[in-house]
Amino acid sequence: MKIKIVGTEDKTKGRLYKIEVAAKTVELLLTWHSLDRIAIWDLNPEQVLETLLFPEEVVTGHNNRFIAHKRYNGHIIRAVYEYELNLPVLVTVYYPTAKRYFKGGRNFADKVLP
Repeated sequence: MKIKIVGTEDKTKGRLYKIEVAAKTVELLLTWHSLDRIAIWDLNPEQVLETLLFPEEVVTGHNNRFIAHKRYNGHIIRAVYEYELNLPVLVTVYYPTAKRYFKGGRNFADKVLP
């Protein structure tokens, strides 16, 4: 499924993305830290947004956080997120090898896009 970024708005904590997907609009906040990490790992925001919206699996993290996984070229995007007043907030992201963290797919502790 394809996503379309229809708007962004800078907030104190990060950048709010408005995304059209599956005939609805979804909002996701990417913290300034996560945007820095996206640049460091040479990813693009669309890849990370796709990971959050269409993960291969989502595992439970620490402190009521979730980690969405999606594989790319032998690596995995690990997008760590939480909810603030029902708004998904990307806390950080990194790009290790898939064999280190990927559990096999189809396991979903949470889904941003039901």
